[in-house]
This record gives sequence, structure tokens and C-alpha cells, in this order.
Amino acid sequence: MELGILKNRMVAKLSQNFWTRTARIILRNRILILIIIAAITVFFGFQWQNMRFSNTEANLLPDDHPTNLEYEEFLDRFGEEGNAIVIGVRDSTLFTLEKFNSWNILNKQLAAFPEVEFVVSTDNLQELVKDNELQEFVLKPFMETPPETQEALDSLRTHLFNDLPFYDQLLFNKESETVRTIVYLDKDIVNTSVRKDFILNDFRTLIHNFEIESGLDVRVSGMPYIRTMNSQNIIDEIGMFITAALVVTSLIFFFFFRSFRATFISMCVVIIGVMWAFGILGLLRYEITVLTALIPPLIIVIGIPNCIFLINKYQQEVKKHGNQALSLQRVISKIGNATLMTNMTTASGFATFIITDSKLLTEFGIVASINIIFIFILSLLIIPIIYSFMALPKTKHLKHLNKRWIDAFVNWMERIVREKRISVYATSVILLVVSIIGIYQIRISGSPIEDMPKNAQFFKDIRFFEEEFDGIMPVEIVVDTERKNGVLRSANLRRMEELSQVIREFPELSRPTSVVDLVKYSKQAFYNGIPRYYQLPTSQENTFIMDVARKSKGESDLLKNFVDSTGQVARITTYIRDVKTERMEEIEMRLKENLEKTFPEDRYTTSMTGKALLFLKGTKYLVKNLILSLTLAIGLIALFMAYLFRSFRMIIISLIPNLLPLVVTAGVMGFVGVPIKPSTILVFSIAFGISVDDTIHFLAKYRQELTANRWRIQKSVYAALRETGVSMFYTSIVLFFGFSVFVLSSFGGTVALGALVSATLLFAMLANLILLPSLLLSLERSIANKAVLKEPQIDILPLDELPETDSLEN
Repeated sequence: MELGILKNRMVAKLSQNFWTRTARIILRNRILILIIIAAITVFFGFQWQNMRFSNTEANLLPDDHPTNLEYEEFLDRFGEEGNAIVIGVRDSTLFTLEKFNSWNILNKQLAAFPEVEFVVSTDNLQELVKDNELQEFVLKPFMETPPETQEALDSLRTHLFNDLPFYDQLLFNKESETVRTIVYLDKDIVNTSVRKDFILNDFRTLIHNFEIESGLDVRVSGMPYIRTMNSQNIIDEIGMFITAALVVTSLIFFFFFRSFRATFISMCVVIIGVMWAFGILGLLRYEITVLTALIPPLIIVIGIPNCIFLINKYQQEVKKHGNQALSLQRVISKIGNATLMTNMTTASGFATFIITDSKLLTEFGIVASINIIFIFILSLLIIPIIYSFMALPKTKHLKHLNKRWIDAFVNWMERIVREKRISVYATSVILLVVSIIGIYQIRISGSPIEDMPKNAQFFKDIRFFEEEFDGIMPVEIVVDTERKNGVLRSANLRRMEELSQVIREFPELSRPTSVVDLVKYSKQAFYNGIPRYYQLPTSQENTFIMDVARKSKGESDLLKNFVDSTGQVARITTYIRDVKTERMEEIEMRLKENLEKTFPEDRYTTSMTGKALLFLKGTKYLVKNLILSLTLAIGLIALFMAYLFRSFRMIIISLIPNLLPLVVTAGVMGFVGVPIKPSTILVFSIAFGISVDDTIHFLAKYRQELTANRWRIQKSVYAALRETGVSMFYTSIVLFFGFSVFVLSSFGGTVALGALVSATLLFAMLANLILLPSLLLSLERSIANKAVLKEPQIDILPLDELPETDSLEN
């Protein structure tokens, strides 16, 4: 055993010598290092021009996932489904002469924009009528000329709401008399920045001016508009988060250190870190999404604890001997290893996202983990170098090292560990049991709008259209008749009508639209537009009505929206309300059952797709992958602890105070109704990766105190608690308030992320300062021997931190 101990001591000595040499290199080449940092910062600054904000929805599924492939096939066949903006008005005064004509002028102006492919509105509404001479259907304008009298307008109004059932729930709601216009954007610009510029400038300006002139309240929605406004909110919040994080962390830092220059130096470090973070995003050509937008403020929050450790150590050394050169060298040689280890564990927590097949999370994991290592390097280089150019800290700058209230806090923790360990265990068990009950109440959210800012006008408009037209997210049902022109066969039309009837029975789904509606409209037109004939033709009628339809150019123009070019494949489109995931899955299952029943697999090929199902599948896929990434994070850090401490029992003891806060947080989510979704499941990997840093600091100090105190557990535990308690408290408070800035967000997911991570880290601090020492004391007989607790592979804290011992001779 003595040979093994000697070997590990030699490894530890080599590690310490490495950091000592590193310290000399940094301090001897300080000017060169500052020049290199400045040059890299300038380089990353030039990369900012390559930053791009996402112009599409986040696709949570991998490109080769079957659900994605089905959706891409649908788009290839029927074209982009997400290129429509809708504007609507629910106001009886719209049907006054002046306002109605202004509304139609607005529609003409929208159609004139080069970014707009076409507009469907009351201004250019087409009616399907039968030309008795040519024996074909033709499209004629709903309104030949603008109405000149109120009487003429009233007649048009009656005709619209009573005689055109084909357009009910498409262009108007008959019951509330809400009228809307559908603006189809050019498909080539839908997923580009041109769409954003058009909507934010020309489109919104035109709508705003119309509202002022007409006094009408115009509601706007549609996927291109929602995506644009949501992206703009993300852009607006990046600056707010960075500013809030800088202000909060600098105030807390100053409160602890009472030093303007220490605060200023720390702010310089994290600001450079933020500049590098943006540069990495530009260099890698990653789009800025709702997740990657969180990275710059995260770097601030995670970078400040590095600054606290380094500056606190520097001031302790100055207070001890007053030698600046020696103090700066020891800051690097003594703290370098510890901060590297803790930053590596934090980066590992983020890096586990890389293994997911989600592009969104992979990019987030890559950029976050790289920048966490970068902020460590910047802290280790900049802080000692800048202090080397400054005078020694004054006595007033060192007063914080002797704060009584900190001593009182440490004494309180020590008293609990000494006297109330049973209460600590009882409280922990109760929290565990209650949290497990809460976990069973957690639901998964597949809603694409749940995280959107609830107070934003565009979100209120989403709810407006959901109320008026019964749905917001498209669900597409595709039916392949496996026969050319098979869609228009009477039997197939009746099967589609049967399925449409099933869809109408769901209150969460909008009225379905398909070729069936066009055939019904054809029958109505065949019988001179009488509304009661808006129904499927009988078998006898179908023959001559279809003969007329085949000659009709106007009908074929409408037909291409519902049937592919071969006439073999049809689509049925409905829209679903924002419902809970469980209900959405139930609806999907029942629709599939009826789809298979109505269209037998041996004669038809069917599928269901659309944005609603794509997001639902993506969320569930993401949750599965994130659970895997969290498991990997726990496994990686357990291996890391095993390598450091070489004791299986120590691994278990170290994981308990870090896993319990995660379980409690999950329980809280269940009780307060916060669902599992892409934003909230990030909480666990982030919080675990950060909170385990405290465990490493505590156990490293505890391991050294054991050696110094001849394996006396109690003395070692209390010494480690006193030594590490203050720094753990400082960093946890910074992290708590730093992550709390995310509650300022208007995005529900970001708010939940900030609140949950803050609460988890605070509870993790208490668990590491109270539960962990209690476990060590209670299990001292199991771990307090050299055979179980072997010499560490790496001494995180340097050997010369401790007094000389004769442990090797024992």
C-alpha cells in the first residue's frame, strides 16, 4: 500500500509542478498573453457578422426520422403549408360602406407586394357557378365592383354568410360574422430573412395605418407571422438578459468583496467571454434560437464563480504574507486544478446534449461546453495578469474575509451537522417521498405555443383565431388511392366524407377541408348555387357533375390545392386547438383507428402529418434523448469522482446530495403544474453539472483534512465544512441570482428554466453543506480507513495547503 501511496503522491506532485510552471509562464508572458487575448477577441468580433437568427421553427426530430420523412414527402407533393398569414376582424361596423371598402383596399395593397404570392379575401373572392351554354363550371367574382350603397353591401353580406358554405370557417365565421383574409407569401422567401423584413416593416406598417384610419382592431396570425414575432422577441431579450446578468452578478460580487476594481476585473472577464460566445456562434454558422440565445448570460453566471475563487484566493494570500508575486503565483498553482475540475464537470453537463439527435440541442451543447472551458481559461489568465499591474489590495478590500455573518452561517451549518443529523435525514426522506408523489403528476407538453410570451399581442391573436376558427396548428391526413384519378371516384369521396364527419365530432379540431368540399360546391353550383345542395352528389348525379367538372378550368385551379397532379393522392386538412399532450395523443390515436377502418390498408396507403404532430413527436423524442443525456451526465461525473477518490462508497455518498435536489425539483414541477418540455428538462443536466462542483470542492478538502488529521473523520469533516462553506455559499448565491434573471423573460419556458435551476442550485448548496457532511459522519466506520478511501489519483487541492504529516509512516 505504501508504494501505491508514494506513487500517487508523486503523480500529485507532478500535477502541482505543472501548475507551478503554468503560473510562471503566465506571469512572465503577461503582455504577450493580453495581446493574444485581444487578437482572438477581435477575430471573434469579426465573426459576429456571420450570426444568423433562426427563420424556421425548431425541428426537434433528426432529419432521417420517419415522421420527418413523411412530412417532407407531403411538402414535396402539396407544397409549403406554412406560408399563409391571416388577418381578421370581428366588428359589425366592418359592414358599413366606408370601412368595408377600406378593408378591400387593404387587401389589394397586400396583394401588390412582391413578397406576396396571392391573397384570398372578400375583395377577390371567387364563386363557382355553372355556365349553361358551355356546360362547364366557371369562377366569377363575388363582388364585380365595390358596393356604392349600404343596401348593396347588405345584400353582399347576406349572400356571403348564407349562400357560400364552402368558405365558412375558411374566410368567415358565420355565427360571429368574423371575416378574415388569407395572405399567401412567396414560398421561396418563407424560410429566409426576406420574410422577416417584410413582416416587421411593410406588412405591420400597413396594418397599423389601416387600424388608425378605420378604427378597426385587426388580428394577425399564421405561421410566418408567429415565427417572425417570436424570433424578434428572442432577439429583444438577448440584450436584456446580458444586461440583467451583468448588473445582478456585479452587484452581488461587489456586496461580497466591497471592491470596485475586483468587480471591474470580473466584469471584463465575463464580457470578453460573452464576445467569444457570440463569435463561436458566428464561426460555426449556428442559428440563434431560443436555446442558444441563453448562452451569453449563462457564461456570465457561470464565469463569476471562477472569478470569486481566484480573487478570494489572491486576497487570502496577500493577507497571509503580503507578497504580490508569490500571491499571484499561488492563485494559479493552487486554484488552477480545482477550477479546471469544476469547470470540466459543468461543461460535461452541457456536453451531454451533444449525443442527442436533435440539431437544436446538439448545437446548444457544443457552444455551451466550449465557452465554459473558454471562460475558465480567460479567468485564469486575465485575473492574475491584471492584478500584477495593480497595487496590493488595501486593508478595506480584505475586510470581507472576516465577516461575522458568514461565520454565523458556517456555525449554523456546523451546529445542524453536529446536533441534528436525525432531523436532516428525516427531512431528506420526507422530501424524497413527497417529491416522488409529485413526479407521478408531471405531464409532458407537446404544445408548440406553450412557451410563447402570453402577454404579447401575437399570442393573444393566436387565441382569437383559435376561438373563431377552432384551431391553430395544421393536421394533414394523406390518402393514396393507388389509382390514377382515383380520388374523384364516388366511393372514395364518400370514404373521405365519412372520415371528415369523424373529425367534426372532435371539438378540438376545426372543420376539415378536402376535395369533398369542392365536389359539394360543384353540386351546389350545378343546381344554380342553392345552398341546400351543398352536399355530395348521389351516384347518379356524380357522373354528369364530374363530366362538367372535367371541362372546367376554374375547378381544376381549385382542385390542385386538395389533390396531387395525378389525381391519385388527396389531402384532408384540419386544425387543432392548443390542447394537452395526453388529449392530442388520444385524438391522434382515434383518428388513426378511423383512418385505418375507413381506408383499409390492403387498398389504400394513408398517413397523418402536419406541424402539430411534428412538434408532438419531436417533444417526446427530445424528452427521451434528454433523459439519456442526464443519465450519461450522472454516469460521467460518477466515473470522474471514481477516478478522483477511488472509492465506490464515496461515489454513492457524493451523488446523493446532488440527485436529491433534482428529485425535489421534479416533484415541485409535478405539484405546481410545470410540464416536461424542451426548455424545462434542460434544468436537470444544467443544475447537476453545476451543483456537483460544490461536492468536488468539499470532498477534495475533506480528503486532505483526513490525511492531515490522521484519519479522524469528525475533525476532518468540520474543518472541510468551515474551509469550503464560505466559497460554496458565495458561488451558490451568485448562481441563484444569476439564473434568476431568466424569470424576466416573456417566454414561459425560459422563466421556468431560470426559476427551477435557481431553486435546484440553492437546495443543492444546502444538501452539500448539511446532508453530505452528515452522511460522512454517520458512515465514518464504513469509509474511515485507508483501504476503502484510497489516495486520490489527482490532488485537486495542492499538497502544500496542509501541514506536514507522518501519515506515510503509519
